[in-house]
Amino acid sequence: QSVRDWMHGNMLTVNGRKMAKSEGNGFTPEELITGNHALLERGYSPMTVRFFMLQGHYASTLDFSNEALQAAEKGLERLMKALVALDSLPATAEQDHPEADIQGLESRCIEAMGDDFNTPILISVLFDAVKLVNNVASSRIAISAGQKDALAGLMRGYAFDVLGLQIETITES
Repeated sequence: QSVRDWMHGNMLTVNGRKMAKSEGNGFTPEELITGNHALLERGYSPMTVRFFMLQGHYASTLDFSNEALQAAEKGLERLMKALVALDSLPATAEQDHPEADIQGLESRCIEAMGDDFNTPILISVLFDAVKLVNNVASSRIAISAGQKDALAGLMRGYAFDVLGLQIETITES
């Protein structure tokens, strides 16, 4: 069967300079993960690299830097903590609470994917969902059991099924 869809990625840069063998700033995926390259302070997990790449539109220039990879690592950790916290969120037996607009979040996710697979916008919506999770966990906002289930399905569906992220085992050093 032939390929139905093609996506053309734009140029890769490292610290603002075009990634090229002649520049000496090209590194392999293995070097990115192991950190075995002079331009890398350390290695980054495969999920961190994936999340970093998803934060830029596939047709935009992607600039690798230690700072950007470390920021992606922190963002991914924040998202994963919220995904883990979903199961223990308190929920009320009452009807839906209007301050928790799960349908609005879902509409925005659908809109982002319909906008040329705009993963940066999708991720920003997921971080709005993270804020909601944190507000529910700290009892600033209440959600019903149905809203909790919808929020969990939305976040897990887009983070795991659409973006292909996975929860990694984190070892403290």
